[in-house]
This record gives sequence, C-alpha cells and structure tokens, in this order.
Amino acid sequence: MDRASLADFLRHRRESLQPADVGLPVGLRRRTAGPRREEVAAPTGRSTDDYPRLEQQRGPQPSEQMLTALVRALRLTLDERRALPVGATSARNVAGMPCSAWACSAGQRG
Repeated sequence: MDRASLADFLRHRRESLQPADVGLPVGLRRRTAGPRREEVAAPTGRSTDDYPRLEQQRGPQPSEQMLTALVRALRLTLDERRALPVGATSARNVAGMPCSAWACSAGQRG
C-alpha cells in the first residue's frame, strides 16, 4: 500500500465533510471547516492517535477492520470506497460492502 496516496485520500475526504455530516453540532465556532482528525477517529473505536498517524503517513498499514471503520466514519460512497488506495484484497473487501443509509447517496446504493 502506498502510504502517501492513502494519507492524501483520507485528508481530502475529511476536509470535504462538514461537521454536521458526522453528527457534530452545527454553529460552533471552529478553526477547521471539516471534522478534526480526532473527531473522525472517535467513531472508529480506535485510539485517537491512529487516524492522525495514517493521515501523516506515520501509521502502520491499516487492517481491514480499520478500513471498514474509516469507511463508516468518513461516510464514503460506493465510488469512493472503490477508489481507496489500498492493497487489492482490502480494496475489494471494503468496496464490496453493501451501502447503508449513512454511507451512500440514493443514486449509489449497491
């Protein structure tokens, strides 16, 4: 897996979200437009240090469980799941997950 590609993908996806997209209150004054790294990490059930390490290219190779948790936390669409820059096996498994209301728009359910 290419750490730089994964880090870039995760950072851009996090920055494209609004805090309300991940269940955070609207209207609070924030220094960043999207959710903070720690706010993305919290629902994954992992240490709040794990996600920032991945974004900073310092983390270990993520397990399939971690990738699945990130798919949910970042609300990835089916197309975004397929674009995850990970090894072939993990990418197929994550991309093959069925969509649910939190992950896909109506036009992308699969």
